[in-house]
Amino acid sequence: MRLTILGGGGFRVPLVYGALLGDRAEGRVTRVVLHDTDDGRLRAIVRVLAEQAAGVPDAPEVISTTDLDEALRGADFVFSAIRVGGLEGRAHDERVALAEGVLGQETVGAGGIAYGLRTVPVAVDIARRVVRLAPDAWVINFTNPAGLVTEAMSRHLGDRVIGICDSPVGLGRRIARVLGADPGEAWIDYVGLNHLGWVRGVHVAGRDELPRLLADPALLGSFEEGRLFGADWLRSLGAIPNEYLHYYYFNREAVRSSRRAERTRGAFLLDQQARFYAGTRDPGASALELWNRTRAEREATYMAENRETAGAGDREEDDLSGGYEKVALALMRAVARDERTTLILNVRNRGALSPLDAEAVVEVPCLVDASGAHPVSAGPLPGHATGLVCAVKAVEREVLAAAESGSRATALKAFALHPLVDSVNVARRLVDGYTAVHPGLAYLV
Repeated sequence: MRLTILGGGGFRVPLVYGALLGDRAEGRVTRVVLHDTDDGRLRAIVRVLAEQAAGVPDAPEVISTTDLDEALRGADFVFSAIRVGGLEGRAHDERVALAEGVLGQETVGAGGIAYGLRTVPVAVDIARRVVRLAPDAWVINFTNPAGLVTEAMSRHLGDRVIGICDSPVGLGRRIARVLGADPGEAWIDYVGLNHLGWVRGVHVAGRDELPRLLADPALLGSFEEGRLFGADWLRSLGAIPNEYLHYYYFNREAVRSSRRAERTRGAFLLDQQARFYAGTRDPGASALELWNRTRAEREATYMAENRETAGAGDREEDDLSGGYEKVALALMRAVARDERTTLILNVRNRGALSPLDAEAVVEVPCLVDASGAHPVSAGPLPGHATGLVCAVKAVEREVLAAAESGSRATALKAFALHPLVDSVNVARRLVDGYTAVHPGLAYLV
């Protein structure tokens, strides 16, 4: 099979290639095409992959190109992990929002809206090209904001685009581990939107073990989300939220911590990755060793401000390995080989989550087979969660409308309606600030 990776010069591509190297089954990926707009980044990642493949028999062939049509033509799967505006754009997203006293995180709140506004037009163009050049391909979207971008692409690709995220997978794994269960044998009742979901049950051998976890303060304090949110709040919710809900439940503390930090997350990653890509230009250096060191630092500092605010401590070693590449590989296997499995994915709702319409992309457990990903119907959310999900989905729809129409007024509406933006006047200044620093938002008039 041929896999095309868009954003092929991105830092996390070696995770995907490493997972492919371990797949020896019939029908596996034999050719990987990397596409990126930056040829220098492509060369760096090709060096890392070559070192990964050293000594591995029949390793997938790697081809790189800056020609998007060439990359897409003939693809069986397309993995989209683009970053429109690069990490410099992410740093701008954070700074503009924080200057207004609101959250600038890349997928949540003002920063997520800005990122979506400049990403959706590019993602839609990719979707249209896939329809024309690789109509039988399946698109796996990891581009953030993942749910929003997946919904934009689904309007052209239908159910042949599926969004993935490693956050629900990691949460389910941590909870199962704390309960002494095999994560592969537990059914995780997870429901919501991307970066806005809750675990409402953990079923092991037909029994829901979540009540046992919620009733045990020691168990709750033994894993990341328990420390992040606090045992009392989790018991009040009767559920375990996705880590990104910390930005909603503890917004004031999160904004204060981000404003107090020496650098924003985007600025940190911008500097860190600049050092990595520069280091790979040394022919005497091991690109793979440099990548491994950089990745370890990146993962260890993930959401550091939130954990510091909550006194949650450092990340556990088992949580430093990512996970989205495993989800992507499991998804490709299930579709290509009809290896039926269950995965938490971003797909069109189709009635799974009753407050939302059929076309809304939601993040829920799905049964996956050769015909695609089929969402499992979820029980009703409690009122507080329903309200938040509906409010954020309404904002996503305004982002999509603004991207389609080029309407600055609609973009303003998206910012102003978000639960984490507390004033229409703040929203106006956000639109002004983001259009001033992002050339990719020049289409808003």
